[in-house]
Amino acid sequence: MVPLEKLEQIQQRFEFLEARMNDGVSGEEIAKLAREYSELKPVVDQILEYKSLVTDLADAKDMLSDPDMRDLAEEELPRLKARIPEIEAALQIALLPKDAADSRPAMLEIRPGTGGDEASLFAGELLRMYQRYSEARGWVFEIIEEQTTELGGIKEVVAHVKGDGVFARLKYESGVHRVQRVPETESGGRIHTSAATVAVLPEAEDVDIQIDANDLRIDTMRSSGAGGQHVNTTDSAVRITHVPTGLVVTSSEKSQHRNREIAMQVLKTRLFDLERQRVDSERSADRKSQVGSGDRSERIRTYNFPQGRMTDHRINLTLYKLDQIMQGDLDETINALTADAQAALLAELNA
Repeated sequence: MVPLEKLEQIQQRFEFLEARMNDGVSGEEIAKLAREYSELKPVVDQILEYKSLVTDLADAKDMLSDPDMRDLAEEELPRLKARIPEIEAALQIALLPKDAADSRPAMLEIRPGTGGDEASLFAGELLRMYQRYSEARGWVFEIIEEQTTELGGIKEVVAHVKGDGVFARLKYESGVHRVQRVPETESGGRIHTSAATVAVLPEAEDVDIQIDANDLRIDTMRSSGAGGQHVNTTDSAVRITHVPTGLVVTSSEKSQHRNREIAMQVLKTRLFDLERQRVDSERSADRKSQVGSGDRSERIRTYNFPQGRMTDHRINLTLYKLDQIMQGDLDETINALTADAQAALLAELNA
């Protein structure tokens, strides 16, 4: 059963937002109201459908006592009785506690792990996989910091991803991604194992993190491209060190002013992520056992090229469609991870 009182509260809040938006508010307030309104609308649509089904079911039961309507009622009742549990289950999921960061843009960071050049090349392939996935969903994918190797691999990359529900979809990607394949440089045909680390952080807003200017050390330096090539003649690159935490961020665009903006945004996002991890750790002692915990030391997935398979170890999901996955076909995997996380939340709430 779904909590009827909770449904009424949501519907009343939705109606309040609708009326408030029609009052002619503007600026930041209208943007805030519109964001909450759009988040509630699909839930309210389900509530209205649920209420309509409950009314139709009651009417159909009443019709059983009418000889003229009995046949129609007996025809409708099985459909209504089958549909109500389906929408109740959907409403239970819709009413689960939401991660306030789910609707935010995200910072995506990829770094090679063990495996030398092969790990760097794999990191580059993960980058292209996420780029293709973002393009398919209509998101904006902007690389804001990238260091490459002479072979075309990635030493480090930071990307800003904007669009609807970015963090909600990508947050389960944080962790160690392992690849098993025969490198092009391997003459003996032996399968090598290497890895890359992915971190997905919800973008921080100004109200989330306040940074004391006295806690920052800002250095400027010359930008350089792959392998130290294309050195700029001006000191445009910016490196910001947050002294209390030791976090260091850099940005190497052509404009020093733009680099400061980018570096500060990345720093705020990393500090916000640290605070989220601290709060989550205090709230849940078994946090590391949950999907999407954000533990970046956890091996979450293996990409086995000789067998054409991808295995997500958190939910024991194996798909034999590695080519499509590397082309950005991630929805089946992300949907399964989302469903598993929702099931765990439901079990926790019903325990």
